[in-house]
Amino acid sequence: MKGWVSALRAAAVAVAVLAANMTAAGAQADPGYAPNAGIESTYSAPGPWQVSERHGADCCDGAGSGYALWYPSALGAGGTRHPVVLWGNGTNAVPDQYAYLLRHLASWGFVVIATENSFTGSGVAIRESLNYLLDRAADPGSVFFGRLDTAAVGAIGHSQGATGVVNALRDAHGAIRTAVPLEIPAQALCSNKPTCADTGTVGAGSLFFVNGSADAFISPSRQPIPWQAVGLQSNLAYYEATPPQVPKVWATLNGPDHNDVQGQPDCAAASAPCSVGVAGYLGYPTAWLVAQLRGDAAARRAFVAGTGELFRPSPHWSNQTSSLW
Repeated sequence: MKGWVSALRAAAVAVAVLAANMTAAGAQADPGYAPNAGIESTYSAPGPWQVSERHGADCCDGAGSGYALWYPSALGAGGTRHPVVLWGNGTNAVPDQYAYLLRHLASWGFVVIATENSFTGSGVAIRESLNYLLDRAADPGSVFFGRLDTAAVGAIGHSQGATGVVNALRDAHGAIRTAVPLEIPAQALCSNKPTCADTGTVGAGSLFFVNGSADAFISPSRQPIPWQAVGLQSNLAYYEATPPQVPKVWATLNGPDHNDVQGQPDCAAASAPCSVGVAGYLGYPTAWLVAQLRGDAAARRAFVAGTGELFRPSPHWSNQTSSLW
């Protein structure tokens, strides 16, 4: 078992070295992505809201990091109260590296806040970003005053930020209703216990795990040794360890590598390794947030075990697993 964990660490180092030596010129362009007809297609397209963004004006979390925000330009139009989405960066990453995805979420009516903190694994900075936005929502001088649905908060994060959103969900005492971990790293790769994720400790909310099939070292789909013996080293293990009272879904995108979620939309501006770009991360993660934070029944049906749209035969998706009925 120790040998397997050591091999996993070595593989991760090899991936990091590869990433350091690849250049944007060598990155592959997105060859195109054809979403499933229906819910995925709907939510892969930009939403109906024009988007504004703010950088550098909002400060600060406990570590002194500021915030970036993406939000509907016509905040509150028609009496709308907007759900909130918290973002967690991967290690050494910043929100602008995920701008295409975060802008997409805002176009569907979410107010997205992203800490500039590049070490979000404990979930603390992510929860602090919620507190910051809740303070703005209660401030008559803020553009967000009276325009947020503060009972509808979700969190989505990449890599170390994926562990961060799991921990934020666990520690938020119900203030966060759902989390979407993208490319969650094997426990053997987290730097210390506070930045590791243990989905067995999540007692409420809901979880939608997404990983790329080419991310076999950092966020593998399965593991050769049972997680009960070696810990949570795969997406299947994180899914299985999540308590049965917590609604949960897991699916693998066929093709993407660890940093495809940074695509803008292709890999030209993303950190390596990136294979095909962000397109596959748009539709179902957005639909999940719509289902969980807005209570949209049609979006929820896409994730129902066996019969949901996510379970259709698709060249883009595999490992579809769900506790939703």
